[in-house]
Amino acid sequence: MLLAFVPAMAQEDSELDVQEIIFGHLKDSYEWHVFSTNNRDFIIHLPVMLYSRTTGWHFFMSDKLEEDGSYDGFHITHEGPFAGKLIETLPDGTEVKPLDLSLTKVALGIIFNCILLCVIIMCTSRWYRNRKETDAAPRGFVGLIEYVVAMIVDDVIKPSIGKDYRRYAPLLLTIFFFILLSNIMGLIPIFPAGANVTGNIAVTLFLALITFFTVNVFGNREYWKEILWPDVPIFLKAPVPLLPLIELVGIFTKPFALTVRLFANITAGHCIILALTCVIYITANMGPVIGASMTGISIFFMVFMNCLELLVAFIQAYVFTMLSAVFIGLSRPEHHNENQKVTNK
Repeated sequence: MLLAFVPAMAQEDSELDVQEIIFGHLKDSYEWHVFSTNNRDFIIHLPVMLYSRTTGWHFFMSDKLEEDGSYDGFHITHEGPFAGKLIETLPDGTEVKPLDLSLTKVALGIIFNCILLCVIIMCTSRWYRNRKETDAAPRGFVGLIEYVVAMIVDDVIKPSIGKDYRRYAPLLLTIFFFILLSNIMGLIPIFPAGANVTGNIAVTLFLALITFFTVNVFGNREYWKEILWPDVPIFLKAPVPLLPLIELVGIFTKPFALTVRLFANITAGHCIILALTCVIYITANMGPVIGASMTGISIFFMVFMNCLELLVAFIQAYVFTMLSAVFIGLSRPEHHNENQKVTNK
């Protein structure tokens, strides 16, 4: 049915802006497009909350921006570093960026994902609260959650951190399940899913900063000694602190790597899937043979890429959690002197 029907639908739209479709999905927005039918768009308009230094607070719904793209002195810019964001135009014509606390699509997607994650964990914990000693091991969805939790704790958190792993397990498990759920929800094109949460670099940066502060705030004395005064020949750390400078740079490269790895992999997967979808509409006007053939090929590769992205969703959550656990473990090294080594032997 798709082979015969999709090319006919695609011929109705001869001009297709592929770049706008791809980047429209990837970037954040002040509204949530649910679906379109009969030349009508169903859109959820989100609240806009702005603070201007000259006029104070402004509260309005995003549908106010539909008429001419501006409202009450604010408009969405399409150029420059603030493209897609609201800019204020002052009376003298100067454009400044106000404090923007609006509930955007990504922010609403985060709220949906957090609520869903809480429901999943609370339903799982409810089974354990009502469990009797004679009950068998959990099955189905509860058994799956237990298996994943045990795998992350026993294979990732415990070996990477060591004896204090229980202290950090709740944080790392929360990060893992939030990233995994957000990755999966981003692949589902049905409201309330479909928001590109982990493909937003602000979200991945915030997750990386959690690891950054956990590592550097709770790092012990040996961790900071290895950074500021490592056990190397003196000419490598004085009078020019060459190695300490390299170690200090490494403190900031770790969260940068976490940020870019998650953001880039999720964004790349969404771009490929959307590009394969657009191939159907691009080739629709090339005749029924080419159109139907390319539609079949595109659908095959879209199904393949979606299955691959499910695997990537788990791998990226696993890698982010594993690296965070490794960084936390490296921040808590144990000092062993010669007497301790002899005693242990």
